[in-house]
Amino acid sequence: MTMYLLVFKQGQSAVSASLSAISGMYEDNLYLSNLYEYLGQEVPQPAGRLPQGPAPGDGLRFEQLVFTYPGSTEPALRDINLHLPPGASLALVGENGSGKTTLVKLLTRLYTPDSGRILLDGLDLQQWETEALRRRIGVIFQDFGRYQLLVGENIGAGDVRHFEDRERWREAAEKGQAAPFIATRPEGYDTQLGKWFKGGRELSGGQWQKIALARAFMRTGADILVLDEPTATMDARAEAELFAHFRELCRDKMTILISHRFSTVRMADRIVVIENGAVQEEGTHEELMARQGQYAQLFTLQAKGYR
Repeated sequence: MTMYLLVFKQGQSAVSASLSAISGMYEDNLYLSNLYEYLGQEVPQPAGRLPQGPAPGDGLRFEQLVFTYPGSTEPALRDINLHLPPGASLALVGENGSGKTTLVKLLTRLYTPDSGRILLDGLDLQQWETEALRRRIGVIFQDFGRYQLLVGENIGAGDVRHFEDRERWREAAEKGQAAPFIATRPEGYDTQLGKWFKGGRELSGGQWQKIALARAFMRTGADILVLDEPTATMDARAEAELFAHFRELCRDKMTILISHRFSTVRMADRIVVIENGAVQEEGTHEELMARQGQYAQLFTLQAKGYR
């Protein structure tokens, strides 16, 4: 009887191990199928070959822009018409899912519009040479990368051509206001970040965000700066100081700002309210408040929380 019980228990363990192995194989196959599907995607090669546009002083234009995400039936953007001249700032306001970040993805040519076009210096983005266009644009998304690299390399990732240029690291850190806390680290720009490697140090959310902002300033030739919720993890004082500093640095650049904080939004030259993928209102802070429309309602609602 004892022998039968031991054999039964061993058999039960073997069956359990087999089922666990089969389950693991199935789970691994799910990840691999996604990988192979991704690798099997055909990526169209950009057809653009031109390094500059015919009208350098025209700035950035969005004309009758329509875009629908693959697999979706509802357009994420519809009939977007905007103009951002050189040296001006534009703030995008709207609820989550209204199409603000989608507009930035089209600007950076991560997606191609269904119809309409985006012009930079009078030339359609699809006709721009890829590297020339990338040098013109600096972007910081809300979910920016936190690389397990040195502090300086985290900043240098903003421009891989100058990835190891220490002088550019310092200049970018000063502009992004990351230099003061970097100076407090014993290793300075050689401080290892993250916990993957021995001796790595973790930063606060606000410090990581300043590293990401410094990364955007690595592209010294970029005259289009896009900030998608750049101060989401900063306190109010740090945010105010950052944007006062930012306005001084970007006087001659085109700036697109996405934020839910109206204290930040009102600093922009033009404010655009986007709802369901379409432009609902456009104007300065004073003009939009005078209209008593959606922007005024949202601004008043947020202001009540500070009274």
